[in-house]
Amino acid sequence: MKLEENYSLLKHNTFGMDVRARYFVEYQSVSELIELLQSDIIKQHSLLAIGGGSNLLFTKNFDGVVLHSKICFYETTRETDEHVYLRVGSGVVWDDFCAVMASRGLGGAENLSYIPGEVGASAVQNIGAYGVEVADIISRVETVEISTGKIRLFGVSECEYGYRESIFKAALKNHYLVTAVEFRLDKMPQFKLEYGNLSEAVASVEPLTVEEVRKAVIAIRKSKLPEPSEFGNAGSFFKNPLIAATQFNQLREQYPTMPHYVAGNELVKIPAAWLIEQCGWKGKTLGGAAVYEKQPLVLINKDHAKPEHIRLLAAAICESVADKFGITIEPEVNYI
Repeated sequence: MKLEENYSLLKHNTFGMDVRARYFVEYQSVSELIELLQSDIIKQHSLLAIGGGSNLLFTKNFDGVVLHSKICFYETTRETDEHVYLRVGSGVVWDDFCAVMASRGLGGAENLSYIPGEVGASAVQNIGAYGVEVADIISRVETVEISTGKIRLFGVSECEYGYRESIFKAALKNHYLVTAVEFRLDKMPQFKLEYGNLSEAVASVEPLTVEEVRKAVIAIRKSKLPEPSEFGNAGSFFKNPLIAATQFNQLREQYPTMPHYVAGNELVKIPAAWLIEQCGWKGKTLGGAAVYEKQPLVLINKDHAKPEHIRLLAAAICESVADKFGITIEPEVNYI
């Protein structure tokens, strides 16, 4: 177990904010975590569990304990004619998992390739891309209760997954730490290519394999998203808003080219990137922060941005979208 005091979190957040944690602890097993949760350092301080730090914005130093899982393993738990069930440690890098699945020809995770972060955080955030959410392939989530140190397994239905939501972000926020996730992968992949320009990207590929879909997804993401080493960022900063079908029909009269995706229950999903671009934000700056010129859904640390620069820019974007379209967009990134 690693324990550090007054620890810089610069390498643990993709926005590149040089803030510090009073304590930083990495654990490598469930038994280490349970032992840690019984210690005074945990009982006497506030806690923050992080993965790759790719979905958060530190706004100041954290006067508590930052926890990071280094539980890294793969274990096949069972197989059927159609599926392979695989337990994966919470500290495994998410894209490493996607790469391993693609190399084995197992389908389900390929559309989620190149999303930054780690396996444990994926189950908390319900990450998604190109018409797929991680909830689609989760079988169960293994956790430890913070207050008692007891192990609890959550079936996927108990996780209450929604768009970028889970019970771990809502009713049970700060109650459990994810230690492993069991995924259900397809032996005979059924590709989902309808979202964005993914179908166009693989149109000439024959035969179409998990590896080829993964390559296409990575190429598209790289063309739109900056590497954190180039400009600090958290990937997509805003959630795509869901609006009532009646509201969409009214807006379509004024904006006939408005892109949209039917989301069920009389709801329509509107790409936040389109809304932001229509408001003229693409490439605009505020202090050291900017809207990425290739993808307006991404806010970047362009020139030694301070946390307040990112927050003020995000707030201004939300306000202008609401004023122009009457649509509320919300940050996907968590402010700490």
